[in-house]
Amino acid sequence: MAEIAISKFKAQCLALLEQVRRTKKPILVTRFGKPVAEVVPPPPSVRGANWLGSLRGSMEIVGDIVSPVIEQTDWEALHE
Repeated sequence: MAEIAISKFKAQCLALLEQVRRTKKPILVTRFGKPVAEVVPPPPSVRGANWLGSLRGSMEIVGDIVSPVIEQTDWEALHE
């Protein structure tokens, strides 16, 4: 694992993060020779190529989902 001083990491942060993403190799950040942090690449994406329709069959519609819950005659807003 590559080691880098915290002052160098601060100066080159964006480039080092890109390097970790590209090479998939972690970097150990040190301060006075002691480990402070470890920059590791993210885990591989587990999301499939096509997420549309991935929940098909996982739920059931019970009853009428289009009609109003109460009758229009019961709406206070329609009364004058």
